[in-house]
Order: sequence, then structure tokens, then C-alpha cells
Amino acid sequence: MLDLDPDAYEEGSPLPRGWQFILMAADTRRSQLRADGFPGLGVAMPDLGLPRLLLGGRSVVYKADIPIGAQVTRKSSIRNLTHKANASGPIAIATIDHELNLAANDLPLLLETQTYLLLPASKGGGSVGVSRHPEDLTGQYSKTVVPDETLLFQYSALGFNSHKIHVDRSHARNVEGFPDLVVNGGLATLMLTEFLRHEIGITPQNIKVRHVAPLFCGSPITMVANQIESKWQLQAYDHRFTLAIDMEVDTHEL
Repeated sequence: MLDLDPDAYEEGSPLPRGWQFILMAADTRRSQLRADGFPGLGVAMPDLGLPRLLLGGRSVVYKADIPIGAQVTRKSSIRNLTHKANASGPIAIATIDHELNLAANDLPLLLETQTYLLLPASKGGGSVGVSRHPEDLTGQYSKTVVPDETLLFQYSALGFNSHKIHVDRSHARNVEGFPDLVVNGGLATLMLTEFLRHEIGITPQNIKVRHVAPLFCGSPITMVANQIESKWQLQAYDHRFTLAIDMEVDTHEL
């Protein structure tokens, strides 16, 4: 999927940080999928009557590398489930904690917290925020990528994510009101961590990601990175140069 040589990653070598998404999939029977195809959050959750679900953000703390080929266990739980209301109606904010451990000794390898927004049915899911001029997107490093249908399909398959906004263009447009297939929030995060790994040569100790606006299939994504003291700040902008993702990366061990 990332156009890398698979033979370069041998059993026992560290799993590149960011690739843990393949271990976060929910085990959901097809008959129990949500109406939008989303398999769930990896934990049992009540039906809140809110049909739309979007990723709001995530944080990841890397305690140690995951050896390729190792057996790991995942512990998942709901930290918070908050109900609110805005001009569009009721919303719920679900905060989910995941912990990955080596099965042999229960040592923590990784702590990941994901925040999801559950929203009422509505249309009009285009970009929000103020567009910027391309010349204003200054960074020590920058890169532009264009995600296509194949990339979205492969990522969704590897993560066992059947959410229709990523694979069903008719649903994305006619039901959720987006202009095209939505790039997975996790895929966008992975593109940023791969940008960090390959172009900058940085291994993150922890990351904090905030999703501001959606990104769409077939539209260019501009990534920029700047080092500010001991941290790296990375942003992803959509085709209108509107901020879509804001990421803070710490390269020092906590």
C-alpha cells in the first residue's frame, strides 16, 4: 500500500511507528455493522440514534517498539461518552482508550486514545475554515500527495474499516453530503507519520492529532513540517489550502 519493499521488514525488526492501525480493528459481525458500514470503535457501545460518525482526533504514546511477528494483546475501553447539543442538534463525543501489550509479559508497548464525534443526519460535509494562499504554507519540509480510490480501499481493508464514506461514493455524496469519498482520518495520520519517517528521518515518541476538516479522494493534500524547539509541528491542507489536520510530535521519551 505504501509502495515499499516488503522484504525490508523482517520478523523481529521494529514495526514502523504509525503502522499499528492494523491492530486497532473492531471484530464486528456483518449483521451488527452500523447503517453507515462502520464496524465500531473496538468496544461495545449503545445505539445513541446518531447516524454520522467522524474521527475528531487521536493521541499516541509509544512506550516501546512492537517487534514484527510478536503476539500482542489489545485492551480497549470507553474513557468518556459525553452528550452535548449545538445548532445542528444533539451530538456525542466518545473517547476510546487502546493499550497494546506483549502477550508474553503484559508489558505496555503503546497507548492510543481516539476521539469520535457522533452526529445527527445532515448534509453538507465540505471543508470548513479559511483558505490560505499556497505561498503562506511555509515549512522546513513539505510534500504533496493525491490519495486515490485504491489507496483508500487498501487502507480500509487492512484496518477492516467498512465505513461507507471511504468506499461508497454514492453514500458519501447522497447520504452524508460530502463532495467525494472521504480520506480515512487514520490514513491521513499515517501519511503524516510516513512523511516524518522518510523525508525528515524522525521517530516519534508521542503524537497528538486534531482533525479540523475532511480530506477527499482525488484531491491534493499538502503536508508541511516545522521544528519548534524539541517538538515538530505538522499540518495537512486540503485542495483549497484549508487546514485539515494539525499534528504535534514529541521526539523525546516521556
